[in-house]
Amino acid sequence: MTTKPDYDALVIGAGFSGLAVLHHLREKGLKTIVVDGESEVGGTWWRNNYPGVRTDSEYSYYSFSFSKEVREEWAWTERYPSGKEVLSYLQFVADRLDLRKDIMLNTRVTKAVYNEADNVWDVSLSNGSTVTATYFISGMGVLSRPIWPDIPGREKFKGRLLHAAEWPREGVDLKGKRVGLIGLGASGIQITPTIAPEVGEFYVFQRQPNFIVAATNPKVTPEELAHVRATYDEIWERAANHPFGVDMVPAQYSAKEVTPEERQRIFESKWDEGGFHFANECFNDLATDHESSELASEFIRGKIREIVKDPATAELLCPKDYSFNGKRVPTGFGFYDAFNLPHVHLIDTKTNPITEITEKGLIVDGKEYELDVLICATGFDAMTGNLTGLDIVGRGGEVLRDKFKVDGIGGNLGIMYNGFPNFMVSLGPQTPYSNLPVPIQLGAQWMANAIDFARKNNIAVLEATPESEEWWGKESERAAKATVMYEQGKKAKAWFLGDNVPGKPREIQVYMGGGQVYQDYCRQAVADDYRSFRAPEFA
Repeated sequence: MTTKPDYDALVIGAGFSGLAVLHHLREKGLKTIVVDGESEVGGTWWRNNYPGVRTDSEYSYYSFSFSKEVREEWAWTERYPSGKEVLSYLQFVADRLDLRKDIMLNTRVTKAVYNEADNVWDVSLSNGSTVTATYFISGMGVLSRPIWPDIPGREKFKGRLLHAAEWPREGVDLKGKRVGLIGLGASGIQITPTIAPEVGEFYVFQRQPNFIVAATNPKVTPEELAHVRATYDEIWERAANHPFGVDMVPAQYSAKEVTPEERQRIFESKWDEGGFHFANECFNDLATDHESSELASEFIRGKIREIVKDPATAELLCPKDYSFNGKRVPTGFGFYDAFNLPHVHLIDTKTNPITEITEKGLIVDGKEYELDVLICATGFDAMTGNLTGLDIVGRGGEVLRDKFKVDGIGGNLGIMYNGFPNFMVSLGPQTPYSNLPVPIQLGAQWMANAIDFARKNNIAVLEATPESEEWWGKESERAAKATVMYEQGKKAKAWFLGDNVPGKPREIQVYMGGGQVYQDYCRQAVADDYRSFRAPEFA
């Protein structure tokens, strides 16, 4: 007789994904446990507490829609919430929905092996125990495996060495210190204006500039919050049907079909509105047409030259090797203004790379910059890093990281993989390039419904078919090539192509065909009774 598993489902990660999956699986009556190695819920918002950390999505669509109680009782305070506020929100969700009773903190999954004889997953934990579950689900997220710069001598540095993703919870006193920063992705862009006013000397080492869209961050008024609560279903519906998961109305015109004067007016209006409004509401082809992308690029270069007083510094901050959307477009809060401070120095490391980290600092073009603190905001092994960093062993002893090398990273819809029965991924590789809470919630609901369907129809195994994996890999590649991100991303060495990690194979990491198109594919799978996820039966 087969032993009954300890749980119907085991989920790794207690951030946005883990909380959403837990909530929806419990709604379906599944006995579920969430395991997280940290001491508190929150996922990336618990891990990342560097200076200036905040969302670059507005609060109204950077939240869940599934609980009316949470929507009515939680009060956001800023248009773009700080990391601390997002963390508090997730903690509130866990408490208000009574999720904590099914969350095991301070415990890591060290290995997961599919047990073919019993059709369960044997999951080894850091406390030395092993638990079994019918369904094994990754809610580990996409940005929680940090990477350090590949520069010789890091271990020699005698000052304070920090990574943005591993910032001490007690904080760091930077007042009057000589501080260096490596990395100008989203984290570095947020750190720069936050710490610039308080440090003694600030050296920002830039290998490649970014197109940063400015934003203002007003407080949320009681009237605004009341309006959002009253119309939240409509807000969520617009976000769910938008290509990038935001509450915005897609633009109607190409940047090339209006007069130069009208184009400038529209760019100016959306620049003033800030954030993702510029990328999504100016024109309908900034992500698909290279010429239109370059028109946006030149507008932003003009803004940089207006804001930054020193012409040489302004030119260094202007991307020239790729155009707008070649990297994920970050929202900036005073980034360019920071370089007008006399003690903030921009060091070009593209022309003259950093050659060595020394005991006292680092060397560029033969010059040693002496530092008290060196901050590495050098990003993450995005989308795949958490999955390849864990031993996930499927049928016949195949390890998921090895499958990636042979069959690609996307599986079927980025959710399931052939050879890994009843294993699911929230925000898996080649899921939408999007404001993430939207595909997280929709994905959690899809997984809960799929498992419920399987249970009600006595289907013992859900597993992607080989044909579906081949199709999704081709579709993800096709969708990417239809955007400017594909060619411009190569020039920019963008993370969404895997180019930010030395030695990582170049493969599109996200689905760029639009979140609404992706959800149509997910709905089609449901309409087909999940046949592309029933490999043993239909192969």
